Amino acid sequence: QVQLVESGGGSVQAGGSLKLSCAASGYIFSSCGMRWYRQAPGKERDLVSIISSGGSTTTYTDSVKGRFTISRDNAKNTLYLQMNSLKIEDTAVYYCAACPSPVGHYGMRYWGKGTLVTISS
Repeated sequence: QVQLVESGGGSVQAGGSLKLSCAASGYIFSSCGMRWYRQAPGKERDLVSIISSGGSTTTYTDSVKGRFTISRDNAKNTLYLQMNSLKIEDTAVYYCAACPSPVGHYGMRYWGKGTLVTISS
C-alpha cells in the first residue's frame, strides 16, 4: 500500500522559513518523479515544484523561484521542500504527489494528505 506522509508544516511569520518533508512507502521511490502542490483556502490546487526521479531536474512556479528548493533523498525515500522568505500568500495546504500518470488526480498517481502552512504578518 502506497503512503505519502507530509510533515513540517506550521505557523511562521512572513520572512521566515519552513522545511516540509514527505515520507514515501509502498512503491519504488526512486522510480518516480515527484511534485509539491499547494491549495490556499477557496482556491484551486496549484503546482509548486517538480523534481525528477533521480533529483537532477527541478522546476518551480514563478512565484516561488529563488525562495523554495525541492530535493529528494532516494536512500531515505523522502521528498523535501525548503521554503525561505515566506510570504503571506504562501499560506496553503501543501501536498506531495508521486508518479506522473495520465489517469491520476492532477496527473499524479499518489497523493499525501497535506500539511498546513500558515504565514502571518
